[in-house]
Amino acid sequence: MVGYAFMGAAHSQGWRTVGRVFDLPVRPVLSAVCGRDGGAVRAAADRLGWAAAETDWRALIARDDVDIVDICTPGDSHAEIAVAALEAGKHVLCEKPLANTVEEAEAMAEAAERARARGQVAMVGFNYRRVPALALARRMVAEGRLGALRHVRLTYLQDWLVDASFPLTWRLRKDRAGSGALGDLGAHIVDLAQYLVGEPVAGVSALTETFVRERPLLEGASSGLTAAGGSRLGTVTVDDAAVFTGRFPSGALASFEATRFAAGRKNALRLELNGSEGSLAFDLERLNELSFHDHTEPAASSGFRRILVTEPDHPYVDAWWPPGHGLGYEHTFVHQARDLLHAIGTGARPEPSFADGLSVQRVLAAVEESAAKNSVYTPVPA
Repeated sequence: MVGYAFMGAAHSQGWRTVGRVFDLPVRPVLSAVCGRDGGAVRAAADRLGWAAAETDWRALIARDDVDIVDICTPGDSHAEIAVAALEAGKHVLCEKPLANTVEEAEAMAEAAERARARGQVAMVGFNYRRVPALALARRMVAEGRLGALRHVRLTYLQDWLVDASFPLTWRLRKDRAGSGALGDLGAHIVDLAQYLVGEPVAGVSALTETFVRERPLLEGASSGLTAAGGSRLGTVTVDDAAVFTGRFPSGALASFEATRFAAGRKNALRLELNGSEGSLAFDLERLNELSFHDHTEPAASSGFRRILVTEPDHPYVDAWWPPGHGLGYEHTFVHQARDLLHAIGTGARPEPSFADGLSVQRVLAAVEESAAKNSVYTPVPA
C-alpha cells in the first residue's frame, strides 16, 4: 500500500479483516506499506498491521512479495504509480478520483486494458458502492422495481472547511488534488448516480465557487481532516462547492451538490431516485436503511417504507451478524477488498474498473468546463 493516512488506515482495516469474514479464492498478506517519512511509515506499519515499510514506491513495486499495489496517495501521483505497477505485473487498487485530469485517467485506463490481457486486475476505490443498502438499491433498479427512471438527486455535504482559519492542506491545492469538493465529494456522487442508473451522465450544467480564497499555510503534517496553520497565507486553488445538473441518455434528469461548507453536516451523503413505478431514498447517516415507495400500490395505503438492510439475502450481509445488527463505514472497505480479491481469483472484470473511473473523470472535467462558461450545458464525451 502506498500512503498510510486517512484512506490508508481505512484500506488497512479492510485488508486486515476481509479474510476473517469472507470465504476468498485468494487471501491477502499485508507485505509492505510505503511513505516518504521513514519514521512515520515504520510507525504506521506497526499500527496498521503491515510487515515491512518502504520510503520509495518504486522499491515497493519491485518487491517479489507484492502482487497487489493499493494506492492511497493524493491524486497527483495516482497515474504514475498505477501505470508503473500495472507494467510491473501487479494488480492495482486506486483511490478515487482516479486521477487529476482526463488525460491521466485515459492513460491509466489504457494501461489497465493492456494489463487485463495479461490477467491483471485494476479497480478504483469508490467504496460507497459497497454499502449494502446502495448495492440493494442497484439491484432493485436493475430488476425494474422503479420502472423508468425520471429524477436522480444526490448531495454530499461536509463542514470541515467552514472555519476560514483551517490551513491550506493538499486537498486545497489544485496541483495536488485536481479539484476541491468536486473531486473529493462530487466524484463519489457522480459514480453512484452512474452505478445506480446504469448509464453514464451525458451532459452537465454547473456552478462552482471558492468561498475562502486564502488560508494559513500548513505547519507540520495533516491527519485526516485535521491540521494546524501558521500566520502566513496561501491561495486556495480549488473549488469549495459545486452544484450541477445532468442528463442521462435515457432522458432521466439529475441534480448534484457537493460542498465542504455545509455547517453541521459532517458526512451527509443523501440520494433519491424517482421512477415511473416507485422511488428509493438513502441517507449515509442511516446507512443500514433504504427507503422504498412502491407507486403501484393503492394510494390509500401506499407511502415510503423503511427496509432494514441487515438480512442474509441482502448484498454482503450474509458474512456478518444476525438480522438487525448493523454495519458501518469501515465495512465498505472490507467489501471493497472482498470484491477485488474475487476478481483476481476468478478472472472477472472488477467494478468499478479504471474505465468507470475515467467515465467519472470526464464528468468532473465537463463540470469545470461548464462552470467556467457561466453554466453552459456541456456534453460529456462517451
